[in-house]
Amino acid sequence: MLGVIKGPKDVKIVAFFVVKSLVLAKTTSPILFFFVNSSSQLSHSAPSLPLNSLTQKDMNNPITKVYIWDMDETLILLKSLLNGSYAEAFAGLKDAQKGVEIGKMWEKHILQISDDFFFYEQIENCNKPFLETMSKYDDGQDLSEYDFNQDGFSPPNDDLNKRKLAYRHRVIANKYKHGLHNILDQEMMNLWDALYKMTDEYTDGWLSSARALLEQCLSGNEDPTSCNTVAGGVVSSNATGSRHINVLVTSGSLIPSLVKCLLFRLDNLISYENVYSSWDVGKLQCFQWIKERFDSRNTHFCAIGDGWEECEAAQAMNWPFIKVDLRPNSSHRFPGLTFRTVGFYFSIVYGNPDSENDD
Repeated sequence: MLGVIKGPKDVKIVAFFVVKSLVLAKTTSPILFFFVNSSSQLSHSAPSLPLNSLTQKDMNNPITKVYIWDMDETLILLKSLLNGSYAEAFAGLKDAQKGVEIGKMWEKHILQISDDFFFYEQIENCNKPFLETMSKYDDGQDLSEYDFNQDGFSPPNDDLNKRKLAYRHRVIANKYKHGLHNILDQEMMNLWDALYKMTDEYTDGWLSSARALLEQCLSGNEDPTSCNTVAGGVVSSNATGSRHINVLVTSGSLIPSLVKCLLFRLDNLISYENVYSSWDVGKLQCFQWIKERFDSRNTHFCAIGDGWEECEAAQAMNWPFIKVDLRPNSSHRFPGLTFRTVGFYFSIVYGNPDSENDD
């Protein structure tokens, strides 16, 4: 629901509020309130943050757009399949038991691959917010003949075990970069492909639609072919020179979350450097790290997710937030949420560079 409140002619304020009491009213639709001036142009004004105005100097410097995504019940469906809430939203039109069975199959694959190929059984209790956390302890040793089962790894409370954890993180990063087809045998690949297709069919194209939007956001265009991929999962638009970055902030543990990205075919759209686990530190801390990492005058951020934690974190950062809604009649779900809608949220907070330039 969108509320537009007209203020005095000299008022040019955008205020972003999310009303928690809506939960009691059993609605998850996003509420956005803003004031517009007499010319109906929108610009951002939040506490301690100046109005955004594009100078000629700014226009000569391409804008970077950072899309911060939640994972579960946003880019993928898992918990809502397992607990039946996805099927429940369809009021009997979906087979809830089938959804539970699909969810259990995903759970099995995620845990098996995490344990067998990504050291999860060894490092489950050593969760870090992102893979690069331990890189300063990595001395670059050649690991081609290294025996990870005989190195005596224990909780990383000293520099030696921190180095051993860093080695594991390096291997995980390399496996992520090269994809599951370099890890799984053909039989497992076929099972994985069949499960993905079954899940996408059951959810009316949720997975493929979310992936398509990720692709459009990364290209900065509804036609993802009009872009150039550069290092680190960053894409530069051929038309505007603007940069676009997908970042994932999930409340799940880091290693299974990376495996989810691989299994749900998100790895070529979100690089491992851009996957954050808020399990121990919270989403606000992750958002702050992301801002420090990418921030400049021409960097714009937008968070997309289904939970209140990322909503509150976005509000604290003065970023637009798009709340994903499972209900079948919502436009903020998959299929439903569009590249144009995401752009609308950006323009409300940061203004529309094209319209400013036209003036």
